[in-house]
Amino acid sequence: MTSAWSGRPTASLFARLLTLIGISLVASQAISLFMIFNLPPPAPDFYRLSEVVQTFRGNAPAFTERRPLELKIVAKPPSPAMEGRTVPQIRAELAREFGVTSDRVVISAPSRLPVSDRRVFRIIRDRMARAGGEREEHFLIAPFDVAVQRPDGRWDMVRPTPGLGLDPWQRRIVLWLLLSGLALAPVAYIFARRLAQPFQMFADAAERLGRDPRGARLPVSLKGTAEINVAVRAFNDMQDRLRRYVEDRTAMVGAIAHDLRTPLTRLRFRIENAPEETRAKMAADIDQMEEMIAAALTFVRDASRPADRTPLELSSLLESVCDEMAETGFDTEVERGDKVVIEGDPVALRRLFTNLLENAVKFGGRARARVYREAASAIVEIEDDGPGIPPEDAERVFEPFYRREPSRSRQTGGIGLGLAVVRSVARGHGGDVVMVNRAGGGLTARVQLPL
Repeated sequence: MTSAWSGRPTASLFARLLTLIGISLVASQAISLFMIFNLPPPAPDFYRLSEVVQTFRGNAPAFTERRPLELKIVAKPPSPAMEGRTVPQIRAELAREFGVTSDRVVISAPSRLPVSDRRVFRIIRDRMARAGGEREEHFLIAPFDVAVQRPDGRWDMVRPTPGLGLDPWQRRIVLWLLLSGLALAPVAYIFARRLAQPFQMFADAAERLGRDPRGARLPVSLKGTAEINVAVRAFNDMQDRLRRYVEDRTAMVGAIAHDLRTPLTRLRFRIENAPEETRAKMAADIDQMEEMIAAALTFVRDASRPADRTPLELSSLLESVCDEMAETGFDTEVERGDKVVIEGDPVALRRLFTNLLENAVKFGGRARARVYREAASAIVEIEDDGPGIPPEDAERVFEPFYRREPSRSRQTGGIGLGLAVVRSVARGHGGDVVMVNRAGGGLTARVQLPL
């Protein structure tokens, strides 16, 4: 590690979350207090007693700013009865207006008042005074039900028409809440982005590590949280250990394959004195072992070579490989398709396509290739007309030195590293390769590479 870990201490993730929650709580309380101290109390709809009487008599006044009153005939009086200092006076006045006793007048409050602030009553009285009127008149605040019993036992009931939307004071509060939410949204976005950015950084680093253990290390920043910086250091240490592990194993395989050439050379000299009938078989076995060693060394060399990623167009690369194989007598064909550009290693991808095309021609007689897009990936498919493979061997064919051909003939069986190289290159680019039997016969090698 470098000295980037020295310097001022960084804030912890817990401290940043606590700060975000604290700011949100303080801001919400500040907005609430501002609304309480600065906004006027809500003034609900109120109705003069004279307006209620007119509605009972069928002459309901027209209302522009308040909900209209409606008259209904019901079988039972409304409940619960309204309580208050002026309620008995209102009942007595209504009883005199209609010539009935007070017990035949019921004033009900179906729900609680929206406010209990005394300033509301002063506001209502001021409005009534501005509207005109020499004497002080009783009034009722919605919602209410006023019922007067008819001679037949039923009740005439007057009530404000139920509203379908929010009252003005409710709309005002909702508007304030929306504005306060919009004001806090940028702060919340900045905090959330800063908190989520390290997790996206880890996801990208893990994806790069899966492609190449020699990829760039995560930067250690003093601006990050203490927990994130500790995780970055652990991730970088893990990447270093994985890189050393892969390099050590690769070097060991290369050394073993290289050292095997010496005893094979001695064996080649010693079989000169062997009988003629066994000398040819022994020489063929030694040739095959040397070919396997050469393939293993090539595989190790390619695996240890630093990846050189450049933008390349897959259709052009695949066409060039097919053209080269066609010049040597192979039956290969590429379908015209979309131009698909990816970041890749041209040498490794050329070897991938070559191995798949050679397998298709060797076991199926011919090879047909295509390139197209699918979601966020580039798909390369190479088909043949061969017998296909059993489903249980669909994964085993990618194992190093595995061959479905039981013989060790170089003409039929090969070495067994071709498909292992194909999968290694595909996964090194962040993709994969699978073998799928076609419904009409033959095999399709499907390579998926991220765009």
